[in-house]
Order: sequence, then structure tokens, then C-alpha cells
Amino acid sequence: MIINALGILDNPNAAGSLSAAHKLVQDSEDLTIDARTLADAHASGLTAVTITLGYTIGDAEPYSHTLHEIEVWDRIIASHPDLVQVRTPDDIRAAERDGRIGVVYGFQNTVALGYDLSRVHQFRDLGVRVIQLTYNQANHLGDGAMAPANGGLTPFGREAVEALCDSHIMVDLSHSGENTCLDAIRHAKLPVSINHTGCRALVDLPRNKTDEELRLVAEAGGFVGIYFMPFVHPTGHARADDVVEHIVHAVNVCGEDHVGIGTDGTVTSIDDLDAYRARLAEHVAQRKAAGVGAAGERADTYPFVVDLRGVDQFRTLIGLLERRGFSSDRIEKIMGRNFLAYADRVWTA
Repeated sequence: MIINALGILDNPNAAGSLSAAHKLVQDSEDLTIDARTLADAHASGLTAVTITLGYTIGDAEPYSHTLHEIEVWDRIIASHPDLVQVRTPDDIRAAERDGRIGVVYGFQNTVALGYDLSRVHQFRDLGVRVIQLTYNQANHLGDGAMAPANGGLTPFGREAVEALCDSHIMVDLSHSGENTCLDAIRHAKLPVSINHTGCRALVDLPRNKTDEELRLVAEAGGFVGIYFMPFVHPTGHARADDVVEHIVHAVNVCGEDHVGIGTDGTVTSIDDLDAYRARLAEHVAQRKAAGVGAAGERADTYPFVVDLRGVDQFRTLIGLLERRGFSSDRIEKIMGRNFLAYADRVWTA
């Protein structure tokens, strides 16, 4: 069972594909979920993936854009029998049994809530199961990783965390600032998660989490997913071995029952890296100008780990973990069963 706590279903080689077009504002209608996307996902062994939909950044009206994105994904799943929406942990188990790919609806910002907490229940009814409190910048719930004040949860943020727990939605603290993260861990009535991150003890960047954050998430019964991102190496030129080091450190801090993967990337790899690199600098500049970039994002680094790409990425990681002496049971937990156990604790609590 392989569960990606945050990933992308897309063929980045298709013309205008969202993953390669470097659009600042996400629109799921730009995704290319074609025969190759699905074949590669199956070939990789993927069981389920949390995808990002709805408003994250940009000029779109957050609430209406988010509702539109949910409708788009409902149509995508309805038109692809290989896919199934995940609303319960048993949906993931059924996807594994039936050879389908489970799709978990998730947000990477809470701006679409406005100040109306009834929307939490609405989004729950529409199938959203993961909501990240902030992106890199601050919002009305708290500060993101790049917000200079590093403030904690706002009063409304505390109310929102309570509402998310009441609705049995995963409170995802990826991208949050340290104090917002710590406040949310302590305030939440259910275990919380950091679905895609690295370890700041290894690479001191704001998008990585301190040992205190990691430990408190685990002690509360939560989940930590390690990403395949440039932030796992000080130069940004990350390799598979760097991802392994972050997994090893997270397991040492959190214990083997609370760590998994959240790649923040596609399964289908980009074929023409030279052409992709030529467009990347513009995208990094756009994110910086809009105030949504993160320290460690640079024009000369890929937003993925170059030797953990394509259909073999999970098998490659498994092999590296085996060589580090991890048992098959521990590897199975990291590759998916820890996320499923966490879903059991939150979605059905």
C-alpha cells in the first residue's frame, strides 16, 4: 500500500499541463489526466494520493473558485473508472483491493472559508478530507512559514481548528509558521498532520519543521509526511539519499508509527528537463514577486528530487530504506500504512 499524503495527478509533458506550465494560480481544468498519467500511477504502485484543489494563491474569488474546483474533480473522477474519491479509510482499503487509485480532496489554504465556519461542514459534505491552515504567507487563521512575524493562531484560527476537528477533517500544518503550528497542535481536539515537510534539524529552512513540532504532532497521534523537494538539501540540489536522511531523522524523533511520504509532485516524470528548466526561472520570479515563494526556491533548482521521479520513485525509496536497515514492516508503515492509521483516527473518530 503506497499512500502519498500530498501529490499531483497530471502528465506534465502534455501541452499546457498544470505541472509544467508554471501558472501562478491553480486551475484543475488545466490538469492532464490521460492514459499515461493513469498507467504511470498504476505502474508506480500508488494506492491513494491527496491532491490539492481549491484556492491557494492568486486573484480568484476564493470561495467560488474552490467550489468550481471541487466540481472539476468530481467530473474527473466520474469520467475515469481507475479513480475513486476517498471519503473514508475504507475507501483506501477498497482502492487497494480493487486496483484503483484513491483520490483524497485537500486544500492548501483556508482563505475560502472566509469567516463562515459553516463552510467547513459544507466542504466536508463535498468530500474534502484535508485542509491546510495556511500557505507560505499569513492569512486570517495564522501565519505561514514565510510570514516574518511568526505569530500563532488568531482567535478565529482557534475557532476554525475546532470546527475542522468537529467535522473530522485533517488539520494539515504544512506551510504553517512555527508558532501557528505549535498553537494548532495544542489546540486541536484530534490528531493533526504535516503532510509534506522536511526536518529543520537537517536543513534550516522555514518550510522544514523543528524537532519540537514533529515530536508534538507524533505525541498527539498525528502524521508527518516527508517530501521529495529541494528543501531537503542545503543547496537545493536534492537527491534521493537526502530524502532518506529526513525520513530517518523523522522516525527517530516521531517514532516509526507517525512518519510517511508526501512527495508534492507527480508520478509521471518530465521528459525534457532542459525545456522545463528554461521556464522555471520565470515561475520562481513570479512566486517571489507575488510574495508566495519560500526560502530555498531558486531558479537553478528543480521543485522535485531528480533521482526520485517517474514510475520507479517509490520502489527506489523502498530500496534505499532497505539498505539503511529498515525492516519490511517499518517500510510498509512509512509507504502508506501510517497515513491509513492516521485517517482511521481522524476521519472515523
